[in-house]
Amino acid sequence: MKVKILERFGSWRGVADSANTTIHKKEGTKEPSELWKKRMLLCEHSPIRQIQIKARWEDLKSWVSVHFVRHKFGIEHWVRTQRTDRTGIDRNGLSQDVLVEHEFLINAQAIISISRKRLCKQASKETRQAWNDFLYSIIDLEPELFQACAPDCIYRGYCYEFKSCGFHKTDEFKEGLKIYRKGINE
Repeated sequence: MKVKILERFGSWRGVADSANTTIHKKEGTKEPSELWKKRMLLCEHSPIRQIQIKARWEDLKSWVSVHFVRHKFGIEHWVRTQRTDRTGIDRNGLSQDVLVEHEFLINAQAIISISRKRLCKQASKETRQAWNDFLYSIIDLEPELFQACAPDCIYRGYCYEFKSCGFHKTDEFKEGLKIYRKGINE
């Protein structure tokens, strides 16, 4: 499976200007700092939704694609059809492992939200891998956004799942929590 970033929309200057509008301040001129971006992302204030990324998974298993299509806020999906009249292949004979292209347009808040569910160890290994592939494809483009993405247990500071994997009881969890929160109270 391969992830391709198609486009990036919005600017951090625009996010900062909208944030200033909400608190009755004038637009600024300098680029926001890395710390400001991280804090803005972690508090998930509405202007972060201006940062949008259009991407595509190529050769994604159909059943994994279905996991992502279930997310509907802040994301739009376009998945290659399996309709018999379009492909000439009887879709009733296709397995759930058939590979599809899955294109999507997603905003920063949705990336954070989806990460909470799809980075959880209760998500399927294949779904976690697909989401990690996407996140690592944006690490150079949006490093602060990448850093704001964590499984729900890190995001909340504890696990609420009915059937916990136990990760929240490990030293690795404690370290992940420190890294996630680093710099936000400075």
